[in-house]
Amino acid sequence: MIPLLVVLLLALILFGAGFALKALWWIAVIVLVVWALGFIFRSAGAGGRRGRWYRW
Repeated sequence: MIPLLVVLLLALILFGAGFALKALWWIAVIVLVVWALGFIFRSAGAGGRRGRWYRW
């Protein structure tokens, strides 16, 4: 009975980790797209130089 519970617990943990990792990959892709769009659409600063779109 114990080995069956251990296998079921391991399957639940791996399923949860797989779902979390897939969600994190989608979040990373969205952040990468927003970051790339920031470089494309950044506005020109004083003196015609293009400034950074982020504060840091």
